[in-house]
Amino acid sequence: MTTSQASSSESAAFDRLDPCIKRWIWKSGWTELREAQERAIPLILDARRDVIIAASTATGKTEAAFFPILTRLAGLQPGGVALYISPLKALINDQWRRLAELTDLLGIPLTPWHGDISQSQKTRFLKKPEGCLLITPESLEAMLMRHGHGLGGLLAGLQYVVVDELHAFMGSERGKQLQSLLHRVEKPVGRFVCRVGLSATLGDMKGAADFLRPGKAGDVVLVDAKEGGQELRVLVKGVVEPDAPPGLKPDSDETPDGPAELAVVNHLFQVLRGSNNLVFPNSRIAVEFYSDRLRRRCEDERVPNEFWPHHGNLSKDIREETEVALKQKERPASAICTSTLELGIDIGSVTSIVQIGPPPSVASLRQRLGRSGRRKGEPAILRCFAIERQLTAKSGLSDQLREGMVQTVAMIRLLVAGWYEPLSVEGLHASTLVQQLLSVMVQHGGLQAGEAWALLCENGPFAGVSKRHFLSLLRKLGEEEVIFQDATGLLLLAPNGERITQHYSFYAAFSSDEEYRIVTSGCTLGSMPVNRPLVPGSFLIFAGRRWRVLSVSQEDLVIEVTAAAGGSLPGFTGGMAAVLHDRVREEMREILRTTTPVPFLDESGLNLLREARENYARLGLDRQWIRQVGNQTQILLWKGDRINDTLLLLLLAQGFRGLNEGLCVSLDGTTPDQVREALQKIAAADPIEPEALARSVKNKFREKWDHLLPEDLLDASFASSYLDLPGVRKVLEMAMEGE
Repeated sequence: MTTSQASSSESAAFDRLDPCIKRWIWKSGWTELREAQERAIPLILDARRDVIIAASTATGKTEAAFFPILTRLAGLQPGGVALYISPLKALINDQWRRLAELTDLLGIPLTPWHGDISQSQKTRFLKKPEGCLLITPESLEAMLMRHGHGLGGLLAGLQYVVVDELHAFMGSERGKQLQSLLHRVEKPVGRFVCRVGLSATLGDMKGAADFLRPGKAGDVVLVDAKEGGQELRVLVKGVVEPDAPPGLKPDSDETPDGPAELAVVNHLFQVLRGSNNLVFPNSRIAVEFYSDRLRRRCEDERVPNEFWPHHGNLSKDIREETEVALKQKERPASAICTSTLELGIDIGSVTSIVQIGPPPSVASLRQRLGRSGRRKGEPAILRCFAIERQLTAKSGLSDQLREGMVQTVAMIRLLVAGWYEPLSVEGLHASTLVQQLLSVMVQHGGLQAGEAWALLCENGPFAGVSKRHFLSLLRKLGEEEVIFQDATGLLLLAPNGERITQHYSFYAAFSSDEEYRIVTSGCTLGSMPVNRPLVPGSFLIFAGRRWRVLSVSQEDLVIEVTAAAGGSLPGFTGGMAAVLHDRVREEMREILRTTTPVPFLDESGLNLLREARENYARLGLDRQWIRQVGNQTQILLWKGDRINDTLLLLLLAQGFRGLNEGLCVSLDGTTPDQVREALQKIAAADPIEPEALARSVKNKFREKWDHLLPEDLLDASFASSYLDLPGVRKVLEMAMEGE
């Protein structure tokens, strides 16, 4: 991967554009091109190397890509094709509106393609494939399956592939699907096709390059446009909840209606009315609570409602109603939303971003903050609410160290420093291999096992899957009557395979998080999504209590538990809901162990931070990383959840019982000496195979087609995405050397 240098002449890029585009730029009142545009236009026009454009929101990434692409297509008419791939239908609609005037001037067809687009528009492109095709991965999957035999002719004129919101695909099964689709699209074309990635949030540029062009990251050019100068205003308000059972857990059935949450409602009503804002409370049920309470406040005060809900479980009509409310200029509107409004849907500029509780990640916070202060001269405004419990004699470590608030402060400090999480591209995502194997079989009407291996694994995006694992997968799919092999060796769909591929849901590589039913003594306690690895003897927190896991049925989505004694439950369970990065917990420790001022905390927040720092010092946590609390032993490595989860599994394999609580790994009924001895064994033992450790996990079904994987490939796929054995060994060695 190389980084492009700034243009030596302000007009160098502009001079190379099509005359119609130049006139459009002048007519639009632009006095100059933005940095990203100046640097990207020559690279994309030359089309000899792939390009990633990383720039903050509202810095003209779309134009940086499409000004040169449309210039090239205009010179190739008829027959030139550019493929634009978006993670959202709504984003496709926005880009269609954004590009329509320009493509009309150039006489270049612009075709949006997704489930809401008429068949006549799609047929027009199929009959005469040219211009810009705006499509989602799922619709592209369907196109390949239905028109695969004619793909070489259909995309013969393909010049560019643009991937918008590149970060939204990385590290996921949908991203693996996209990599496979790009490979399958380019193969019949028979030549290099320039790929252009667009993103506002890329923590690992090399990883992004390797994702865009697997195995050839060194050939990708990065345009990292750091157009700065924007003022950032941040305020974190500490809100103390009276001592009570734990508050809202992500996606639980609990309603967040305590005094602290009502205080947040009152503050939001006072400061947000009269302007457009986005409020992120971290869960769907919290979105419903805050939007309902704020709407009722408007009714009580007899003023027009300005607060609208937006999350994935709402109908399309309700979501669009909120989006329209944000776009129109006549009346102010604030959306109470989940991550559904994180990506680049056009809702205009908002005055401020509100975060209730810690954001899921620094990258997510950066993406959200990019919505604020988009007009020239306006600051970006971030308001955060840290809800903490009143300390008592029974308060646990999380409450004593004000985990939720300190995590929020850490993420803001990392954001200001320009750091955000790199997205892993190392996961096998073998679930998606199942989908892609069945898809190419439909596309080609069947194919030899060797051909499938070469296309998808040997020379494709699933290079991490060994031939042994691939053959094991074929046998498993045969046993499940998904595929069969005829007398000539051709792989064909069996009845179950035909049923699977003929259903519209097949085109999506991902599915929504499944919820496990929590059962004790035959009584159902409720349900919740579970993203921590579970084995018998591990613990989970649900309905304000600690439970020991007796058994897990991932086929029936049932977890059998029994009530467990234990210390005070953490008031903040962020470690149970989101997978936190090592760097965030390291920054949290740095905040606690120093006296560095945090200027963006209000008075209550400063008091909470003072308490946390005093408790950190009183507990001796700068020196002590294994500590006894009642009948529990806590291990504090100050690392992320992959390391904590892996360490817990290693300890469970030795007969311990415990839980990853986020700040610490907590073990029941043991002593520090016993734990230290076990950790020394782990650090000194020969490295264990990740698949062997994954074998003990009882809830490995995380992705859509995991249930069709053979056990050995399922173990390997799970380990590649969720375990970090080298990281555990390294951190244990460092901790023991420091004693």
